[in-house]
Amino acid sequence: MKNLLKTVAFLLLLGFGFLANAQNTSYKLNKQKRVLLVMSSLDDIGISGHQSGTWFAELAAPYYILTEAGYEVVLASPNGGEAPIDLLSFKAPFTTPFTDKFLKDPVALFAARTTRKLRNIDYSTFNAVFVPGGYGLMIDLASDQFLLKLIRDFYESNRPIAMVCHAPAILRDVKLTNGQYLVKGLNLTGFKDSEDAEIELDRHLLYSLEQELKGRGANYKSVTNWAPNVVVDGALMTGQSPASAAPLAETLRDRLKK
Repeated sequence: MKNLLKTVAFLLLLGFGFLANAQNTSYKLNKQKRVLLVMSSLDDIGISGHQSGTWFAELAAPYYILTEAGYEVVLASPNGGEAPIDLLSFKAPFTTPFTDKFLKDPVALFAARTTRKLRNIDYSTFNAVFVPGGYGLMIDLASDQFLLKLIRDFYESNRPIAMVCHAPAILRDVKLTNGQYLVKGLNLTGFKDSEDAEIELDRHLLYSLEQELKGRGANYKSVTNWAPNVVVDGALMTGQSPASAAPLAETLRDRLKK
């Protein structure tokens, strides 16, 4: 009988140990910070039919910089499923070690081909949002009311919002709960008019990112065409050109460590 009681006691202690370990593991998993990476579902520019999509380096750089830092990165788009990537960004000199790695990574490729539908996302469970650039987003993401509300809610709860290249165009119509434009008085950057003109794509656009944000009261700041430039103002982090994608992702990575 004593041996039986000892066995039962041992099993109970063992069970409590497993339970404690399971709870501890669950706690650690729940503590992992999450970043929502939002891509456009459009593969053309304006009404011209010029092929577009997310700029590859601006997807690949944050994907690896953030996942390798231990954060969960969830890809989403308005339509869900495969999100188009600009064909030009697959070619040199626009490729990077990050894009090369992405093309050989079945997990990353699967994530890009099976993005979550944006409106099905419970964004209250995310710590930050990152939006890579591309021309299509100037139409679909910039007019997506769900995304505009998401950005407002992230900003007003002081959760980081990182946007690179053409992505800051989405900020054009984002208003705070007090009715003011979010960008009013904020320091930010984005793809310059002269950069659009340099690659002769300005004639395809329905509006100018630079002029629209200035018109909303933003303090638009830029540097030499195509040079890295990251501007941080509170929860808002913006990058000017494709070369800004990696340093912007690093800035977000470091902010999330705090």
